[in-house]
Amino acid sequence: MKNLILIRHAKSSWEAPLKDFDRPLMKRGILDAHDVSLNISEYLPKTYIMWSSTAARASETALIFAQNISYPLESIIFRDDLYTFDEKQLEKVIKSCDNSFESVILFGHNEAITNFVNKFGDVFIENVPTSGFVSLQFDAESWDTIHKGKTHKTIFPKDLK
Repeated sequence: MKNLILIRHAKSSWEAPLKDFDRPLMKRGILDAHDVSLNISEYLPKTYIMWSSTAARASETALIFAQNISYPLESIIFRDDLYTFDEKQLEKVIKSCDNSFESVILFGHNEAITNFVNKFGDVFIENVPTSGFVSLQFDAESWDTIHKGKTHKTIFPKDLK
């Protein structure tokens, strides 16, 4: 069995004239990331690896989650290829995961995340919101053979208000 947790980066700021890649989190995003990350422990697999897009907003979100779930910050794998809005590219990256890992927590971007969870999960989600947590389970031995799985759990900031 393979477990995949997709987390959309927290709400980012558009205030500074920065490139999209460099946009930081805004205060609300930081608060939402803390809220969600403090409510996921019972839904995490026993062991996992953590991957994050290298974009500032995704990296900052990954760091907040890692701190709150006691995951070693130096163990987060930051990947340039996760800075994508395309679900086919996201699928390609996920399917390239080493099969020695049963579970992956991934921090990325929309539209890729929403489209991926709707293609591979069994519950339609209109839009995975910023800081949204979606856990998928696949009855597969190999990442490159994952197909329609089960949407195990969703936690969105609005659920915690």
